[in-house]
Amino acid sequence: MQGFGCLYVQYFNSKYGRTGTLWNGRFKSCLIQEEPYLLQVYKYIELNPVRAGMVADPGAYRWSSYQMNGLGEVSYLCTPHQEYLSLGKDADERQRNYREYLFQNIDEEVLKEIQTRTHQGMAEGNDQFKEEIV
Repeated sequence: MQGFGCLYVQYFNSKYGRTGTLWNGRFKSCLIQEEPYLLQVYKYIELNPVRAGMVADPGAYRWSSYQMNGLGEVSYLCTPHQEYLSLGKDADERQRNYREYLFQNIDEEVLKEIQTRTHQGMAEGNDQFKEEIV
């Protein structure tokens, strides 16, 4: 990711006659235990633009995987995870169930846990999962 980012910044700066960085801070990631944490993290990520006040509806943010998960847009960049596929027997049912799940309130404690673990690059999951990956 770092190499790609460096090349893209050079291209972008050259094209638009600017200097400096495009992104503030480094790329962040963490390992996630699939069940039940994966869909919680999907919810966290896909509602970030809403929480930030950038859009009123996650479908309005064009860079979100919500386009695929909730609205059925086709993308060759995203591969549906088994946890997502288990939400329904066909695409319409999965999307409907996913939208319903997404708009259920997320527990503030869970939200803070995901934020902390992501920013610190720590694993998200139950205690056994965290111990196994150390």
